[in-house]
Amino acid sequence: MNKTSLISQNQALPGRTTPIPVTNKHFVTGNPIKEPLPEHLKKALFGMGCFWGVERKFWQVTNVYSTAVGYSGGITQNPNYDEVCTGMTGHCEVVLVIFDPKIVQYQLLLELFWENHNPTQGMRQGNDSGTQYRSSIYTFNTKQQEQASTSRIHYQNRLTESGFGQITTEINPASEFYYAEDYHQAYLAKNPNGYCGVNGIGVDFL
Repeated sequence: MNKTSLISQNQALPGRTTPIPVTNKHFVTGNPIKEPLPEHLKKALFGMGCFWGVERKFWQVTNVYSTAVGYSGGITQNPNYDEVCTGMTGHCEVVLVIFDPKIVQYQLLLELFWENHNPTQGMRQGNDSGTQYRSSIYTFNTKQQEQASTSRIHYQNRLTESGFGQITTEINPASEFYYAEDYHQAYLAKNPNGYCGVNGIGVDFL
């Protein structure tokens, strides 16, 4: 199996009908990570490689309500981590960010996204290779889609000026988000010396 190529529908693992159970309380913020959520809150969804370090980047943003790690963008229903690692689910590792748009602007989250990974690497991120590590933004409404697309154009110009290649980031409407296993949630808060592969390439968004 070539883990750097997306699979077709008929190649995907079947998964399961039962969601993976998770504790509905963020290990750091203490807030819920699952719906129902207060109505004024919004969601954002980003893939930037290994989700352990990515989640920490977002929960460290002042006033972010909550975060969660999981799988999205693929085919298999309710996959587990081992299945995602095979490349046979089509999913990538993503971080769900729950925020109050009156306090935390989506644009700020986009800037953090672009500046903290390499969006030109295709189906990998650093030493982590495979479709699960692809760069992705999954949007929950038309405004997010427009903002994400505009930000990609802007950051491409910044990268080109700095001698980098073309952005490969996938920007699509959000599909089902499947929560990862409990031990993955806020992993680097529970394991401060754990692996973190999140690195920017030194090009500021602005």
